[in-house]
Amino acid sequence: MLRYILGRLVGIVMVFIVVSIVVFLLMHAIPGGPFDEDKMPLSPAAKANYLRKYGLDKPLPEQYLRYMWAALQGDFGVPFQSPTETVSGLIARTWPVSIKLGMVALAFALPLGLLLGILGAMRQNTWIDYLTSSISVFGLAVPNFVIAVWLVLLLSATFRLLPTGGWGEWYHYIMPAIALGMAPMALTARYTRSGILEVSRADFIRTARSKGLSERQVLFRHTMKNALIPLITVLGPQIPNVITGTIFIEQVFRVPGLGKFFVTSVFRRDYPMIMATLLLVAVVWALVYLLTDILYTVVDPRVRLDKKEQ
Repeated sequence: MLRYILGRLVGIVMVFIVVSIVVFLLMHAIPGGPFDEDKMPLSPAAKANYLRKYGLDKPLPEQYLRYMWAALQGDFGVPFQSPTETVSGLIARTWPVSIKLGMVALAFALPLGLLLGILGAMRQNTWIDYLTSSISVFGLAVPNFVIAVWLVLLLSATFRLLPTGGWGEWYHYIMPAIALGMAPMALTARYTRSGILEVSRADFIRTARSKGLSERQVLFRHTMKNALIPLITVLGPQIPNVITGTIFIEQVFRVPGLGKFFVTSVFRRDYPMIMATLLLVAVVWALVYLLTDILYTVVDPRVRLDKKEQ
């Protein structure tokens, strides 16, 4: 296990390097720049001073090496859209907002999705199953920003139960968490239902029933434990999706999270902010996949990650 984890950590470093090279080249391949005259009228001398100040007058290989050397020391530069603070400071200020919103969304989505999936599987081909399946299809088919607009129209404009947006109070989490959590909830429900139905037909489940175990004991002791493995595979990528911010939800509800600043940095060619954000997302994805693999061994001890343990 330890050897496997160390190998994966080395792989994460390689992913970090490859992503940094690809992102850096793509940024500079796109026409335009952060100090183009059509966006910010500048004299040639002023523009040259800005390029020199941020090192953009250097050859691309030198720019990349200088940036990565500084990044390895924790210095990701200064965001062009907010030159009074550092990129690290901007991420430290905005990412916790996205993480909090994502955690609330997952806290809403996962238990409800498990409940709907269990109910649908235990009451297969009944009205309960049809209702839970309809909710799952709705959550997967309708984009989260459409759900967000519907929530604003219903809960804010029509019934005036919640404010249309804002941040800082507990009730500000309700609508964005529901809109952000609908897709993970629907995915959890679908895979829980299909996993339980598949495992419930296995021979060891029939053996457990023949021993006189109740349906609840069979479900939680045997069925769920084996049905969770494919669910873990599907839910792993959902975690970085919801904790790294989403421009649509944050824009609709005026949430000051990381996703909003990332999109504005793309439009403004804010190279330091784009690089830092994408590298952060890449590392989060890699770590989540590593934790997912480790979680397999917790749910099912038969799974072994190290070849020597097999």
